[in-house]
Amino acid sequence: MVTIIDGRNLIYGRLASNVAEMIMDGEEVVVLNAESLIITGERDMIFERFKMRIDLGDATKRKGPFYPRRADLVFKRSVRGMIPWTTTSGRDAYRRLHVFVGTPKQFADCEKVRPEEAVREITGKYTTLGAVSKFLGSKVR
Repeated sequence: MVTIIDGRNLIYGRLASNVAEMIMDGEEVVVLNAESLIITGERDMIFERFKMRIDLGDATKRKGPFYPRRADLVFKRSVRGMIPWTTTSGRDAYRRLHVFVGTPKQFADCEKVRPEEAVREITGKYTTLGAVSKFLGSKVR
């Protein structure tokens, strides 16, 4: 069974934990519009935290950890941190996750799900994952 989730205006961390549970249970999950996920908090603090991750894995020294810059890969990396990545079941579960920036043509007419746990009214400061990705230097819009 394939679950298609529209990520527009969903909370980043809450959606990631839901998706991690779903893929560990054996479901195949497709997340669309990853650039529209919302990260709550002060914009400068969020940018600083993600920039620190990029600086940890300096690509010029060929040592890790390497953190992605694209919005879809940043979301996949956060889900990866919530599953047992070093086990076979964790690796198999990770292969069942597909994340896209925007909506590909093949998923345009499909029925999309919005997990209730990831939906919340935003009353404070926030930024989108697309803005963070652009700040980090991603060329995918």
